Amino acid sequence: MKKITFLLVFFGMIALQSCTINNDDEVDNDTISEVFEVTRSFGPQNEFSSLVALNPPIFASDVVLVYMLWDVDNSGEPIWRLMPQTVQLLEGDLQYNYDFTRFDVNLFLSSLDFNLAILGPQWTQNQTFRIVIVPGFFSNRVDYRDYNAVMNHLGHTEADVKKIN
Repeated sequence: MKKITFLLVFFGMIALQSCTINNDDEVDNDTISEVFEVTRSFGPQNEFSSLVALNPPIFASDVVLVYMLWDVDNSGEPIWRLMPQTVQLLEGDLQYNYDFTRFDVNLFLSSLDFNLAILGPQWTQNQTFRIVIVPGFFSNRVDYRDYNAVMNHLGHTEADVKKIN
């Protein structure tokens, strides 16, 4: 009797061994990603930072990416750069950076080389940013430095970008 039970268990293990689930190509339709556009100005009055509230809060597993509108090419297409971005000025390095929590994104300027109050308006006024909420499910599946690749991977178009104040 023990031999028969052993054989049934053995053959059952062999038969079930090939049953695997491959989730690599699965599309997660529950996951929500969003893209927001904000234009902010920085100065001593706001300590060269600007807080953007996330309402509703994001999930703990989500990641926030921030892109800065760096330039516009000859055809009028925007050039977005993943932050942080460092600009080398005569006075030293200026860095555009951010941090985030589940509830907000803090956009800020910093420099270890000079007082930010000397910056001209081209560096501080009306700077445009895209805030991309990336669900944890998508981590490491796309080159985050490429704004267009991220948008395509998340299935977003320009029509999906929500402008907020």
